[in-house]
Amino acid sequence: MNWEDDGFLIAKKKFRENANIIEVFTHSFGKMSGIVYGGNSRKIRNYLQIGNKIFVFHSSKGDNKIGYFKTELVEAISPKYFADKKKTSAILSITSLLSKLLPENQSNTKIYNSLVELISNFDMDNWLILYVYWELNLIKELGFDTDLSRFKNKTLEDSDIVKITVDNIKFQIPKFLITSKIPNIISNNLLSKSLIFTRSIFLNKFFLPNNIMFPKPRILLENYFN
Repeated sequence: MNWEDDGFLIAKKKFRENANIIEVFTHSFGKMSGIVYGGNSRKIRNYLQIGNKIFVFHSSKGDNKIGYFKTELVEAISPKYFADKKKTSAILSITSLLSKLLPENQSNTKIYNSLVELISNFDMDNWLILYVYWELNLIKELGFDTDLSRFKNKTLEDSDIVKITVDNIKFQIPKFLITSKIPNIISNNLLSKSLIFTRSIFLNKFFLPNNIMFPKPRILLENYFN
């Protein structure tokens, strides 16, 4: 099967001396794996960086066999943030979550479009709040809707933190996750509680039931705000 598409590089590992096996999250075909011959050459290695947007041409000899990619750089995203540890961690968190949770060869255009929107807003001051909303949307698109709007009566409480119960588990979450009204001042405490909440949902609904190891980059990102 031959096709071509834009996508984000979400995983990479060495394959033989001068090749890589990569995972690309594409717009039309979802998560796809393939071999890139010459992937360790200087020219290709420089842009095969996790998080970059690339154009891929895929070819394979059968649906049950791993295919081959020819690649070109579309946008160098990750190098923009090499000096920013938090944003670098966020990119690695995004890609590792997608790599572990997305099914192979299934289109997920809503998740793809939400990722494009998130990356386009990465230079905004409230980028991490947008990242938290992206995780909530990812959880929903993967099959579990937290439905935080049902707790709007809690927003009458005179506190930035409200107590809720989701699937018999009690949480303390920032009020803005319910109201979608971002406060003027975002403390590390609000960010931490947001990330703790989404991590708990990820673990309980996807990682633990399927015996999948939770990605370390996501833990590292959360640790910046503890």
